[in-house]
Amino acid sequence: MSAPLLQVQDLEAGYGAIVALHGISLTVNAGEIVTIIGANGAGKSTTLNAVCGVVRARRGTVTFDGRDLTRVPAHEVVRLGLAQSPEGRKIFPRLTVLENLEMGAFTRRDAAGVKADIAKYYAMFPILEKRKHQPGGLLSGGEQQMLAIARALMSRPKLLLLDEPSLGLAPQIVVQIFDIIRELNKQGMSVLLVEQNARMALKVAHRGYVLETGRITFTDKADVLLNDDRIRAAYLGEEGH
Repeated sequence: MSAPLLQVQDLEAGYGAIVALHGISLTVNAGEIVTIIGANGAGKSTTLNAVCGVVRARRGTVTFDGRDLTRVPAHEVVRLGLAQSPEGRKIFPRLTVLENLEMGAFTRRDAAGVKADIAKYYAMFPILEKRKHQPGGLLSGGEQQMLAIARALMSRPKLLLLDEPSLGLAPQIVVQIFDIIRELNKQGMSVLLVEQNARMALKVAHRGYVLETGRITFTDKADVLLNDDRIRAAYLGEEGH
């Protein structure tokens, strides 16, 4: 069996005196959607930020595509094929939709390829083409989320990190976003998904990890977690059955 695309081993990370991750380990294989679920403050976003170098690992290793990323600066991580659509979307509000997409391709020098990819993501997200000359800050929450995902894809990543893509969105837009995640995966994109909507996340993922106060407490195939009474009581209860 080939090595995982992403391997996180005994990762410890945090902010100042606060330790947010207590030696977590996880893997993402090529072609997989893997989700991390957990309560607010469990360390889900910190995990993604530590993987892509925004938060420095204090201990442990992050290996991506056979390379140790543990000391690689965040901007270099993008060049190596790892891109994040961050929590809260963090698009550039004063730049147009088109300029946001061009910023996503900042590591690339193939002008024709960039132009082709912009056309590709306009086809995938038709609303972005309609809004291409509008400032990003004027888009709705759902449109901004689509822009954040498309911007991350513009770097042509091997692994896409998605941090809370459904946060604050209307239910029908959430369904649309998860359909897009499925479609990207069908096209071969590997995805590491952090998501508070545990039911939606486990329905779209192949495997899942449950993170509780900086520690992984469960891991299994997504459908197994979806039907586990403990997981249903802790994370799916409010969403009903």
